[in-house]
Amino acid sequence: MMTVKQLRAFLAVARTKSFAEASHLVHLSQPALSLAIKKLEESLGGALLIRTTRVVTLTPEGQALFEKGQRLLADWDNTEDELEQRFSLQRGKVAVAAMPSFAGTLLPRALYDYRERYPNIRVEVHDVIAERVVEMVRESKIEVGITFDPGASEDLKFTPLFDDEFIAVLPANHPGAGQLVMSWSRLLECDFIALQRPSQLRARMETELRACGLKLDVAFEAHQLATVGRMVSQELGVAAVPSLCRQQMEEMGARCVKLVEPVISRRVGVLTRYRGTLSAAAQGLVNVMRASLGEQT
Repeated sequence: MMTVKQLRAFLAVARTKSFAEASHLVHLSQPALSLAIKKLEESLGGALLIRTTRVVTLTPEGQALFEKGQRLLADWDNTEDELEQRFSLQRGKVAVAAMPSFAGTLLPRALYDYRERYPNIRVEVHDVIAERVVEMVRESKIEVGITFDPGASEDLKFTPLFDDEFIAVLPANHPGAGQLVMSWSRLLECDFIALQRPSQLRARMETELRACGLKLDVAFEAHQLATVGRMVSQELGVAAVPSLCRQQMEEMGARCVKLVEPVISRRVGVLTRYRGTLSAAAQGLVNVMRASLGEQT
């Protein structure tokens, strides 16, 4: 079978029409160069060069290999260069999916740091609900997901980054809007606005509250946290959301207060597949996010 070394040797002789000149180009001794050409001819089944004491010419088969071999070697060298650049993070692409509460708060800072370190890597961001992040990683549509802990799974690997506590979201005129903390029992005295089932966030709240003897009576339901925030700011009721959403809720005119009795939290982290290795670009992004979040959380 033809090797890249043999092809380089043949092309050097075909270009220069001289074994002496070709040996310098490919950094081989003339005997080693002659042996490489001989083995190439043996593997292909016939002569490629006609050697005389004064000149080297190509056989018809040699001419055909010369024309195709130049393209083959160029493709090989280009591929080799591209892979070297990808492994050294000089070029490439990475896709990440993140739930909106993370995508709109902590992710931009991490992406800024990533861009500073690896300016030639193109990043594709999918801001989707937490459940969709899990689906996209599982379906191999993206390499890296940022979401809440989805629980034990045979095919998914969850690496924790930090714990995110639920906070109360109140209308600006709510009596507790100026307080530092509020109990769940007091929050639940008001009309409550929750995400629709099967939201993981709602399931977490209901489970934790039930364990404390509290019941979540829902007056309004919505599909997106942004809608929940708008409804609270319009004084339709109160809500509880992860603290990652604080800025978003406050920009809508709502007030956010720490929730206690109980303190309910969800673990946020990096989601990848167990099987398969992350690309160098994706692994670099994970490393930068962990370093960036370590400084901010």
